[in-house]
Amino acid sequence: MRTMAIVAALFAGAAAIPANAQEYPTREIKLICGFVAGSGADVMYRFMAERLQQIAGRPVVVENRPGAQGHIATAFVAKSKPDGYTILPAGGSGLASMNYVLKNPPVDPLKDFDFIGGVLKQGWYLSVDAKSPIKTVAELTEHLKKKGDKGSYATSTNFGTIFAELYKNAAGLQTVQVNYKTIADSANDLVSGTIDMAMSDPIYTIANIRNGRIRALAVSTGERVAATPDIPTMKELGVPGIDLGVWWSVQVPAGTPKPIRDKIGGWFEQMLKMDETKKFFNNIGTDPFIASPEETRALIVKDMENWKKWTQQAKIEPQ
Repeated sequence: MRTMAIVAALFAGAAAIPANAQEYPTREIKLICGFVAGSGADVMYRFMAERLQQIAGRPVVVENRPGAQGHIATAFVAKSKPDGYTILPAGGSGLASMNYVLKNPPVDPLKDFDFIGGVLKQGWYLSVDAKSPIKTVAELTEHLKKKGDKGSYATSTNFGTIFAELYKNAAGLQTVQVNYKTIADSANDLVSGTIDMAMSDPIYTIANIRNGRIRALAVSTGERVAATPDIPTMKELGVPGIDLGVWWSVQVPAGTPKPIRDKIGGWFEQMLKMDETKKFFNNIGTDPFIASPEETRALIVKDMENWKKWTQQAKIEPQ
């Protein structure tokens, strides 16, 4: 009788799992990208889609929904059916910052998403024109102090702004922000000397180091990035209080059945452990980052606290 009861309980548990969760996936899966086709982020999405398709055994496609620094895509996924066919790999920092950079955040990340895990970690880079005589952060600081409010820096993201403003505060600089739609739009101004420095993402930075256009002086993270071991941190160079890392997570609409979430998490973990993934990520200045759903949620909560502090320090007003 006891054996029969156990068997009955197992069948009851299986019956509690929706049929579509047991069969998942049966059709095309979409990765929603918040940036334009051909952008650095889009390149990463398409790399991931190809590998996930191999693992899942179903078509995995990238759907671009650009705008508002990725927030349009975020809102779209939050409102999508929680069935595992609409997935958002995106910056955990972007989710955590919403309440502090937007007057009317489109989602509540802690309520509107189920977190799957981590994807990658990266830093932002302080760069100058490769032809510039400035070779160190100390030399740049001296140069910018002399220029006062005639000095300028380029950025296209809130994260870049925070990096620059923390540097300015620590070094006592009056350098002025010049905002660009994308950091690539600032390239000609940087190499022509119109602006003095840029706070740029790793994909842009690594590509332009290789083509000889820029020189990276430091990275924003507290420890050196494994993908760029020769680039020192600001802390190493004597600029205190800067430990800023960008990390990406994977999330699905809240209410997605746990068996589906577990399956998606397994796919991403398998992909991140591939040698070709590590090589691809390292090639663009990024490190793979595996984290559990619980660890991912905890990081979001921690970063929400950080963004509240950072936006106040950088005087970023909600838009």
